[in-house]
Amino acid sequence: MISGTLFMLVLLCGVEAGHAGKVLVLPGEYSHWHNMRAIIDALVDRNHSVTVLVSSSSPTVQHTRKERFDFIVYKVNMTKEEANSVLRDMIHLGTNDTANKYKGDFMVWRVFSNFMAFLTDISKGMFHEDLLHTLRESHYDVLLSDPMMLFPDLMAEKLNIPHVLSMRATFAYVAEQLCGQMPAPPSYVPAVALHDHLTDHMSFIERVENMLLYIIHTTIFPLGLKFTIDKLYTEISGKPTTMCETMGKADIWLIRTYWDYEYPRPIMPNFKFVGGLQCKPAKPLSKDLEEFVQSSGDHGIIVFSLGSMLGNLTLERANTIASALGQMPQKVVWRYNGKTPETLAPNTKLCDWIPQNDLLGHPKTKAFITHGGTNGLYEAIYHGVPMVGLPLWGDQPDNLLHMKTKGAAVVLDISSIQSKDLVDALKTVINNPSYKESIMRLSRIHHDQPMKPLDRAVYWIEFVMRHKGAKHLRVQAHDLSWTLYPPIHRGHLRFSGTQR
Repeated sequence: MISGTLFMLVLLCGVEAGHAGKVLVLPGEYSHWHNMRAIIDALVDRNHSVTVLVSSSSPTVQHTRKERFDFIVYKVNMTKEEANSVLRDMIHLGTNDTANKYKGDFMVWRVFSNFMAFLTDISKGMFHEDLLHTLRESHYDVLLSDPMMLFPDLMAEKLNIPHVLSMRATFAYVAEQLCGQMPAPPSYVPAVALHDHLTDHMSFIERVENMLLYIIHTTIFPLGLKFTIDKLYTEISGKPTTMCETMGKADIWLIRTYWDYEYPRPIMPNFKFVGGLQCKPAKPLSKDLEEFVQSSGDHGIIVFSLGSMLGNLTLERANTIASALGQMPQKVVWRYNGKTPETLAPNTKLCDWIPQNDLLGHPKTKAFITHGGTNGLYEAIYHGVPMVGLPLWGDQPDNLLHMKTKGAAVVLDISSIQSKDLVDALKTVINNPSYKESIMRLSRIHHDQPMKPLDRAVYWIEFVMRHKGAKHLRVQAHDLSWTLYPPIHRGHLRFSGTQR
């Protein structure tokens, strides 16, 4: 009887091992990498073999550390410090800090030239024939990527394996529509601008503005790519190729938002929404941090972080913020590693790093001051913490506009903020019960799903491995020329009854 049971266990183990696959990962950087780590760990937990392909200049991926997965590191000329500087300047392009840094220079030209040099360096290392031979010999089942770093779509094509994208950024809106063929009716799906104010409830004037933004996106975006990144794609592939063409071949798009955040909109069958996949229950705090939190009494605490890419501020701005925090009855945990503000009050604790998820999940947390990055925003939704937003760049203004529209956040302009503005905003989200009620409603929606976001992401990656792709979910629009399916139709615009 015992031997029979052991035999059955061996068989079951063999069945599980038989479903294990080989996953090649091309990660993004900064918070994008932290998000992707959650997927990688889940894949490893399910007995899949994971290999992360990363450049020697990666500022975030610590490829010298011992992990449960493997690294393949390809050599590039840039150092980590140089790559970090290029990426940060490109991400921050258009913000006041970057404008001041390059004052008197051709800022946009200089930043973008450095970025193109970085991409050229990356492409030479990534597509070296020796590396491609090694990767082909490994016979991977699927490539998982974050397109913050370019060329994963070309790598999937070179290796002839299915491709799963994981993305969320301002760029994603244009990529979803033009490269992924996601329908975007401009009458109620807002485009993304540098200063966001459009929602799915638009007046006539706002719909006109939205339409103009769509026209700009569908003309400027492809035109900009044609003379820059598309040249690299053509050079690498050895034939005329565009980034949108290769990105559009992805089998599954994992979008790192969900309907607790998104406005209702049409979606394609190969788009899967997995927002908050990195969220988890809070763990106990360290002894000293728990003592500080408990010392807040009934007032509770405020958690303050501007993300992994900005640890400090100008001293003037830091003094303004510290002065405001000192006027609050709550204790404040502030992730900050710059020069200590002169106006820092005893109620504020500065930390180089904070266990953000654990703090947001603490019962004494009353509010979250955030830059609006997707990871932190979803941790706030997961734990039901109302927000004060200080957006900096990229998708952050749009992220926080969604939270403001849904009644869960007050949003301020960090470049012109005064102490009174921050004090008033904090008092509003803490003392006005509607903000807590709104964020708890979003939290209930987030938790009320048939499958957890991380499980959904893993399921679709495994689906692609089992079926060697998911081309049956990819719409025919990808194979129609612009004359048969012009860009204006991709917004589902119709005039005088004319339709496709």
